[in-house]
Amino acid sequence: MEVPLENKPLDFIREIVAEDVKSGKHQGRVLTRFPPEPNGYLHIGHAKSICLNFGIAREYNGVCNLRMDDTNPAKEDVEYVDSITEDVKWLIGGWADHCLGMKEGAPFFASDYFGAIYAFAVTLIKKGKAYVCDLSPEDTEKFRGAPDKPGQDSPFRNRSIEENLKLFEQMEAGAFPDGARILRARIDMSSPNMWLRDPILYRIRHVDHHHTGNAWCIYPMYDFAHGLSDYLEGITHSICTLEFEVHRPLYDWILGELDLPNALPHQYEFARLNMTYTLMSKRKLLDLVETRAVVGWDDPRMPTVSGMRRRGYPAGAIREFCKRIGVGKVENVIDLALLEFCVREMLNKIAPRVMAVIKPLKVVIENYPEGQCEELDAVNNPEDPSAGTRRIPFGKVLYVEQDDFREIPSKDFFRLTPGREVRLRYAYFIKCESVIKDPVTGEVVELRCTYDSTTKGGNAPDGRKVKATIHWVSAEKAKEVTVRLYNKLFTTEDPQAVAEGEDHKKNLDPQSLVEITNVKAEPSLENASVGAVYQFERLGYFCVDKDSATGRKIFNRTVTLKDELAKIEKRANTPRK
Repeated sequence: MEVPLENKPLDFIREIVAEDVKSGKHQGRVLTRFPPEPNGYLHIGHAKSICLNFGIAREYNGVCNLRMDDTNPAKEDVEYVDSITEDVKWLIGGWADHCLGMKEGAPFFASDYFGAIYAFAVTLIKKGKAYVCDLSPEDTEKFRGAPDKPGQDSPFRNRSIEENLKLFEQMEAGAFPDGARILRARIDMSSPNMWLRDPILYRIRHVDHHHTGNAWCIYPMYDFAHGLSDYLEGITHSICTLEFEVHRPLYDWILGELDLPNALPHQYEFARLNMTYTLMSKRKLLDLVETRAVVGWDDPRMPTVSGMRRRGYPAGAIREFCKRIGVGKVENVIDLALLEFCVREMLNKIAPRVMAVIKPLKVVIENYPEGQCEELDAVNNPEDPSAGTRRIPFGKVLYVEQDDFREIPSKDFFRLTPGREVRLRYAYFIKCESVIKDPVTGEVVELRCTYDSTTKGGNAPDGRKVKATIHWVSAEKAKEVTVRLYNKLFTTEDPQAVAEGEDHKKNLDPQSLVEITNVKAEPSLENASVGAVYQFERLGYFCVDKDSATGRKIFNRTVTLKDELAKIEKRANTPRK
């Protein structure tokens, strides 16, 4: 029975699943899978596939298996298995209790099926549908031909079944070195689909496997293991990105030639996610990590799921983003601003408000009683009345933002300036009476102000108005923290479009991370836990980083308060003159 969900997404794949459930295909079962290769960390592109596969399973009371496509041991590692498992569980959150398919608490592994896949390969050999080929990798590629030119039969294509069986057994026993022989399907070297021109099914790799150790020295290719793993798990809908569309005839050929007794899975394809200012190539992301262009896979500037989590992106915001961009057949590019909008929209509802001053400017309130400190009420989240209030200290000496003061203001500057009155958030009206400057540099280092004690709470009894409200912190009670201001990692909208031979790192933004160490924050942040996200009022959303040491908190800027998406949409809808 289908799970009743409000605002259920609708797309062409869900329409297929709905029709299959209605018609009783697969006995009404829905079993999908998410099968990443454990050769890197998951990124935002994978998030779209995760939300689609697990979302469909959830909507139809089904299951989505998390399976490691671990058929290439030279590039895979337990670190990646662990990170993928953690990221998937975090991203789908409460969905996991309903639809996450695992085996005894661990992911499924394609390598769990190596014995069965080997037996399937033997079956194909016995049917005359596979053969052992001795061509070198270079000659194998040359013999394939080109899209407009038919391929050429391998001179080993017509080996006898007996010889092929013997050679394949010797391959499995470790009798040959890497690259000496391969097992190929016998299909059609003149097929217009290049993937059907006797594709490789097995190759020799004398390297330990992260999951099976040294049990095997031959490994199936992805295209061979993929469909068979789906079949062995009873997958009903095998959902891939669009680049695998040309692989589907091979997927179907392998399953069809084996005369399998149970119902066969079917592969469906959708357009992958492309996003501005973002790399989606695991190879290029790995290069950023290995060359230390970033501090690791979970660097908050990275488009990885772990990087976004460390930056403070809520899992629900990523799921909402994937819902909004939809599922289609046409490749397009999504603006990064939409993801930031979803993050900002969710954090606005749930993030506690606090005050912090990134560039402190000292303020002395000359007429405030010496030695007095009072506690003022501050709202934790105006979007959530149940969040309540907190107490913040106020005293004679404060810090405000340097950007909130101008000695000689422009006509559109309404904040603090000599002779002008402004409102302090949750506190009083203050007026700047004079400034103190550094005798060497001439920079303003201190403001001397007065306050109106009748304006407590931010309103004047006589009804006078001010044009600006600024935030502040008590100098006596402030906690010193570090903030990391993250910006886009790349300066170009399309960092993937790099000419052959050029380094994709040439477009890295040297200002993608700015660290500021003398930030003053209200004392309520002293006990903030790693991963907690706050709105620094008027500044943005910030998350406590895992690097935070005892006595000093480090906050990553998750996203600014400014909505770039609104600006983009307004610009797009404004007629040009």
